[in-house]
Amino acid sequence: MAGISTANTDLKVQITNRQIFAITLPITFALIVPQINFITNNIFLGRLGERELGNAGIVGVYHLILMVIGNGLNNALQSLISRKASEEDFNGISKLLSQGIRISLQFALAGILFTWFLAPQILKPFIKPENFDTEISFLRIRCFGLPFLYLFQMGNAFLVGTLNSRFLMIGFIVEAGCNILFDYAFIFGNFGMPHMGFNGAAFASVLAEAVGLVAVFTVINARGLKKRFSLFKSFAYDKESTKSILTISAPLVLQYLISLTTWLVFFVMIEQQYSERDKAISQVMRNIFGVTGIFVWAFASTTNTMVSNLIGQGKQDKVIYALKRIMLLSFGSCIVMASILNLFPELFFKLFSDKHEFAQAAIPVMRIVTVGMLFMSFAVVWLNALTGTGQTKLNLVVEICAIILYCIYNWFIMRLWQKDIVWAWGNETVYWTVIFSVSFLFMMKGKWKEKL
Repeated sequence: MAGISTANTDLKVQITNRQIFAITLPITFALIVPQINFITNNIFLGRLGERELGNAGIVGVYHLILMVIGNGLNNALQSLISRKASEEDFNGISKLLSQGIRISLQFALAGILFTWFLAPQILKPFIKPENFDTEISFLRIRCFGLPFLYLFQMGNAFLVGTLNSRFLMIGFIVEAGCNILFDYAFIFGNFGMPHMGFNGAAFASVLAEAVGLVAVFTVINARGLKKRFSLFKSFAYDKESTKSILTISAPLVLQYLISLTTWLVFFVMIEQQYSERDKAISQVMRNIFGVTGIFVWAFASTTNTMVSNLIGQGKQDKVIYALKRIMLLSFGSCIVMASILNLFPELFFKLFSDKHEFAQAAIPVMRIVTVGMLFMSFAVVWLNALTGTGQTKLNLVVEICAIILYCIYNWFIMRLWQKDIVWAWGNETVYWTVIFSVSFLFMMKGKWKEKL
């Protein structure tokens, strides 16, 4: 019973800074850890050479596409569990988590099969011949982490949706520590392990995700949450819960797939038209998105939970007020992170390369990327508000509008006018401006209240 007493018993949110930070800070910490994993991989690969760092670009975005399928399921499950939590429907929460686990494993199997048998044929025309075998070999190892990753995300959705997000950090700390250890062991062949080079990063990540999965579900059991919510008693197919998850997650998954596939196309264009150094710089820009976006995505996840919970309490009139508070906090956190990066850029770039020329070429790109991140800081709050209302089909519409303008920008800047890599990364500002404009207008008009 001692474990149960440590878990949160009040499942209804309040619109206060304290409540916002109570949800956001553990999520923030949880997001820091996978970014540590990602940055660690890239730091070690950067030590192998700029070519290896650049090769991680396309394979990294491809794996990110597979990862966001789990994010779509995660966000849908989190929204549904949060609604059930505000209604104190423990049986409903248990059914949702069980069905989420079933669905995620099916998606993971599909992702592994696709990566092994179809992805190489699809990607072959877009990857330089000298890099093809290396990058495909990496992906075929990396995809075996999908079952562990998706189940890990399902556990996180449960913790956030039931306002127990402070327990997230335990699983992420374990995973991060293992990832750093395994990277050091397998990339360079330390501790008596085989020297795997580029593929060592993939192998290390798979093992770390497996350990992280064990950790998060151990926490759920040890803290009494398994007993309190009667979890894992049945994984039999439940039509109603499955339909709810798929109805909300399908537009989100499609939205994320379209978004990340477009980003993959962007990296393919970089692969084909820019230098190895530009490829490496662009890979580092992904790290900047991760570092600067830590607080931003945590506030986005908080938005989803709070909006859904407030609606479950019947407090629709409080939603916009909550959004404005979260938006200001998100924007403020992003300014702090972006300022640190812009004040000390060379220290950051030295993590990936000791060459002074690399840092000098990357700094202008970083300036324009951090501008895009500022737009992202408030755009994701309003976009995740749509998820919290259950209007995920509109999320897809918003995404399509943004992607169209994003692609038009890329075509003119990269193909037609052949501008340098600095201008190419201005596409993020275009993208997030559209996301914010459409999401903000929809939420402010209030028509979402009529569809609840």
